[in-house]
Amino acid sequence: MSTKQQTLKAPISFTGKGLHTGLQVTMTVHPAAANHGIAFRRIDLEGQPTIPALCDYVTDTSRGTTIELNGARVSTIEHLMSALWTLGVDNALVDINAPEVPIMDGSACEYAKAIEQVGIEEQQAERNYYHITEKMVYTIPEKGVAIILYPDDEFSVSLHIDFNSKVIGNQYATFNPGDNYPEKISPCRTFVMLHELEPLLKMNLIKGGDLDNAIVVVENEVSDETKNHLRVLFNKPGLEIQRGYMTELRCNNELARHKLLDLLGDFAMLGMRIKGRVWATRPGHYANTEFMKQLKQRIRTGGEKPRYKYDPKKPALYDINAIRKMLPHRTPFLLVDRIFHCDEKSVAGIKNLTVNEPFFAGHFPEEPIMPGVLIVEAMAQCSAIMILQNVSDPEHYSTYFMKLEDVKFKRKVVPGDQLHMEVRLLEPTRHGVCVAEGKAFVGGQLACEAVMTAQVVKNKQ
Repeated sequence: MSTKQQTLKAPISFTGKGLHTGLQVTMTVHPAAANHGIAFRRIDLEGQPTIPALCDYVTDTSRGTTIELNGARVSTIEHLMSALWTLGVDNALVDINAPEVPIMDGSACEYAKAIEQVGIEEQQAERNYYHITEKMVYTIPEKGVAIILYPDDEFSVSLHIDFNSKVIGNQYATFNPGDNYPEKISPCRTFVMLHELEPLLKMNLIKGGDLDNAIVVVENEVSDETKNHLRVLFNKPGLEIQRGYMTELRCNNELARHKLLDLLGDFAMLGMRIKGRVWATRPGHYANTEFMKQLKQRIRTGGEKPRYKYDPKKPALYDINAIRKMLPHRTPFLLVDRIFHCDEKSVAGIKNLTVNEPFFAGHFPEEPIMPGVLIVEAMAQCSAIMILQNVSDPEHYSTYFMKLEDVKFKRKVVPGDQLHMEVRLLEPTRHGVCVAEGKAFVGGQLACEAVMTAQVVKNKQ
């Protein structure tokens, strides 16, 4: 998958009825600029208010995911979000003339087909990723709900459902890198238990629901009176109603795959892509979005942890003498003391800071703080070691910044701190140009992050 943000090549439009409101809806998904994210615009309301598709704005998850801002709301957004996000669309503006996204056939199939037909295009800005660095757990014990995130270099999902149903049984579904979302996940439809229909109707919901956009599960034998009532309800006089599914399944684990479809859509509302492995048991919209709210709060408070553990007892991969042979930098500008991890795509190193660092004398005399530009420089020196590790004469090369993006400083770096730096390549190095994401930690807390573009050039002899 691209490391750059992406949007649609052209608008795509849909018409259909809302599952719960029954209203006829027209919706158009427009391309949007980089860093716009996905947002919904209620063109039927005065001022055409816009609601970002982010977990911060989720207000209801009873029978779908609803976002709301300043009184404007859009519900049942999860299927569209699932298709857009999973197929690589980072930025889109969705114009809609009703308070609910059309249900279509109860799946994301038509959305996925339209996205594939129009195509997507790459944008200049880098994607934002959140790397899971330690196990994270969300549970609702009384409902048997559990969602666990594990560290991994790519995003994947393993999902299990068990509703104590003899009809549904235990079902499993997975989504792994390289899986064909349009074929495997997008055609899987929403479902409802037969005994839930009456309460939903009494709550003034599922006005747009029928057997063409939902799987109805019949768990128990049904009385003749109920059968006749359902035939009238669905306007199907000859409808056969017996224990099992009232709709033919598209695959034997369609219900689990639909739950996975929903999870992908709800996780998209974190607003950044996740690098991690998901294990979910009996997930639902509430659990999905609450977990994303907790994860977002963790990100905001600098909760990200280092991916690689530094053990000072272990020998360095590259000590200071080896580093001096690889980099042309010298005192006072050599800002890496030790490299303890390095492969083709990532590197991790240490800089120990004492009060004797020359920059502390003037920055600032009464409150010594490491200049932010030097933190970024230290990360860049780590990336240079990663690139030059297999070069026969690395000392004859220099690395020059070309661009810095998304630079953020989270906390002060002061004398006595140990700067733990991690850098990973965002795309293959071409013509000596390296695009890498750097993160610097102190005491396990994120201190600085940046996307760095630099060029490695051989020095003139």
